Amino acid sequence: MYGLIGRIKAQPGQRDALAAILLEGTAIMPGCFSYVVARDPADADALWVTEVWDSQESHRASLSLPAVQAAIAKGRPLIAGFDSRTETEPLGGVGLAR
Repeated sequence: MYGLIGRIKAQPGQRDALAAILLEGTAIMPGCFSYVVARDPADADALWVTEVWDSQESHRASLSLPAVQAAIAKGRPLIAGFDSRTETEPLGGVGLAR
């Protein structure tokens, strides 16, 4: 498995709008076991995105899906920056394939 954990800074006051965009473009992503968008309770403009994929290749392929491309284009103006990104190797857990 392949995992990503990243923190995205939204433009001031745009966190919820950005979260909605990130969630709307993720309904069908082959190979994605988990895609979670969460508010950072310590920062009113930050989101955490946690992803688990069957492989790094599936993650890369998802970036060319029309719905994901549309979400990226729509969300880009609301993003102030990315301040954390970590790749992981998930071992399993609730809701994940073993």
